[in-house]
Amino acid sequence: MEEVVIIVGAGPSGLATSACLNVLSIPNIILEREDFFASLWKKRSYDRLKLHLGKQFCQLPHMPYPPGTPTFIPKARFLRYLEDYVSHFQINPRYHRLVESASYDKVAGKWHIVAKNTLSDESELYLGKFLVVATGENSEGLIPKIPGLDSFGGEFMHCSKYKNGKRFADKEVLVVGCGNSGMEIAYDLWDRGAKTSIVVRNPKHVVTKEMVLLGMFLLKYVPRKVVDYVIVSLAKLNYGDLSNYGLPRPKEGPFYLKDVTRSPPIIDVGTIGKIKEGEIPVVPAVTKIEGQYVYFSTGKMNQFDAIIFATGYKSTVLKCLQEDENLFNEDGMPKKNFPNHWNGENGLYCVGFASRGLFGIARDAEHIANHINGVVRGK
Repeated sequence: MEEVVIIVGAGPSGLATSACLNVLSIPNIILEREDFFASLWKKRSYDRLKLHLGKQFCQLPHMPYPPGTPTFIPKARFLRYLEDYVSHFQINPRYHRLVESASYDKVAGKWHIVAKNTLSDESELYLGKFLVVATGENSEGLIPKIPGLDSFGGEFMHCSKYKNGKRFADKEVLVVGCGNSGMEIAYDLWDRGAKTSIVVRNPKHVVTKEMVLLGMFLLKYVPRKVVDYVIVSLAKLNYGDLSNYGLPRPKEGPFYLKDVTRSPPIIDVGTIGKIKEGEIPVVPAVTKIEGQYVYFSTGKMNQFDAIIFATGYKSTVLKCLQEDENLFNEDGMPKKNFPNHWNGENGLYCVGFASRGLFGIARDAEHIANHINGVVRGK
């Protein structure tokens, strides 16, 4: 089967790219391994999840949110938005298509995509002039290799399998990872009656959603260094010195770290208050596990019934992509820095790899569609 553009992945990245191409009347097809679009949002996200940025930074191209949409959108509301998006732009992904290989034929000038139909167990060949990798940086959950983890006597899981804390009531639960997911899950567990502790290994900025909105507004007009100073000053006034609670503040500013290290600040949903009150203890790095006992870098240990790993995700693009265009590094992330990360050679593109959320996805999708349009139209 031959198409002009083949898109791998029907998450927000793939949907946004397909919509932009449809607006330009460029034929495209999406190959998706799951049985529906946005599987990460539908199957692998917790119930309490809300978009951490304001809606103006979380809309996909060519379709704003309807009037009355709250500034910070809950998961269910965002999924309804995606359903409307798919319907409006007549996006029809091919589901149950697991891409096994993607290679470029320099003689024919086409991409050869082999996908396994997981329903029929048959292989299908797709040919396209352009290939857009939209599997994103959150393709597979990452659990660190901790000595003794396999011996843990309780239950452990990656946060992508966590829904809510209802069944953890009255249990000792350790959350490993203090990013936004880890902090929000820790609060959800506490709210459901779990005895929750959270591992914090590195210094972190803590801000409110309103501070992030202010910072993103200010970045349009003043240098990042000035914005970081303003936001850090507000955070100090709001939270005080959190180092005594196991949350030291980094020396570099929050927006600097977001741009340079792809590490966003913690957007507080109420967890910090519980940490201050001693309701959610902060513990240091885990060194080993023996049965239900978890040992920490201080030499102390504690017994836990469950461990939730909010330790991030990894890209899996290199499992199938065979390319000489040097778009991706050995970790499956773009070699080029933002904002030039999305464009490779021989019609290869990537979307959703900028670590800039839905705002970055929308930007990438529009750039890719416009670039392909320019090539197709000979501009």
